[in-house]
Amino acid sequence: MELWIAEGTEGKGAAHALLGALLAGRGILNPAFRRLPGGKPVLAKGGVHFSLSHSGPYALVGMGASPLGVDVERVKPRRPGLPRYVLSAREFEWFTSRGSCWGDFYTLWTLKESRVKYTGSGLDRAPRTISVPLLAPGERAQLEGLWFGAWAGEGWRAACCGEEEPPELWKWRNKA
Repeated sequence: MELWIAEGTEGKGAAHALLGALLAGRGILNPAFRRLPGGKPVLAKGGVHFSLSHSGPYALVGMGASPLGVDVERVKPRRPGLPRYVLSAREFEWFTSRGSCWGDFYTLWTLKESRVKYTGSGLDRAPRTISVPLLAPGERAQLEGLWFGAWAGEGWRAACCGEEEPPELWKWRNKA
């Protein structure tokens, strides 16, 4: 599994440009895509699995030999009741024990999003029912046969979920 993060003026465009460059680097020029029943995009001819995410100026792309999901979120304050609504009791206890900071909330949220992107189901159920490991940025762990990884930078949090162990470090690409 490879993970690439980029910061540009607009994350969505950066994510698509980064995906195109990474596919071209693997010899996949002019790729055709299709969507799985839940809406997850995949390469029409298969061969490599990918996931992409964007938030504000940040873009994240993951590629691997097996299915995966990634998510990146810009850290910003939200409604005070949101953590209680979207976190399980176990997650909420972990969140509050660490000081209830938004960075920790977004770490859990990106783990949840990466899991539903892995499955391709999207948020088709209450977020509090989506199980994820309690990870601090820089940590990796397995849960229910899946690998999870969490990362952080100034103003952002990111996570991945998949069948392959995530790398310790990932690649940064400025101004994609």
